[in-house]
Amino acid sequence: MYERILIPTDGSETAEAAIDHAVTLANNCGSEIHALYVANTQSITLTLGAEQVDRIRQGRFDEMPELREEAEAATGAVREKAEAKGIDVTEHHSGGVPHKMITKYAEDNDMDLIVIGSHGRSGVGKAILGSVAARTLRGTHIPTLVIDKRGA
Repeated sequence: MYERILIPTDGSETAEAAIDHAVTLANNCGSEIHALYVANTQSITLTLGAEQVDRIRQGRFDEMPELREEAEAATGAVREKAEAKGIDVTEHHSGGVPHKMITKYAEDNDMDLIVIGSHGRSGVGKAILGSVAARTLRGTHIPTLVIDKRGA
């Protein structure tokens, strides 16, 4: 049913809850997993020059060791949990607007399912902060499983 599962991750506790669910699903379905880290260029554009932002958009974190380490740690956590179950993992690091990059990666790589964590905000908090999970849901036709860290 699900041959390719995408797990967008930022290394947070919220993402960890989604990883556990995705690995269980992949194990039960015989799926491969793709772990995606997206550096949010909207939030870092003000502190970096245009050249560095372009590198981030291209997934070239080579000259930014802190960002590279953060990305590798986030997708590495997915890899470790999946490989412990014998599941194949592809790691990808990129930069851009997270929900757009998640949707694009899922479509470009023929994902069957997106498993994404949510902080579980509602009301004013969600309206002010927005939600990568909610925006991803609105932007894709690919089935998406949203894991609320509060109930994980």
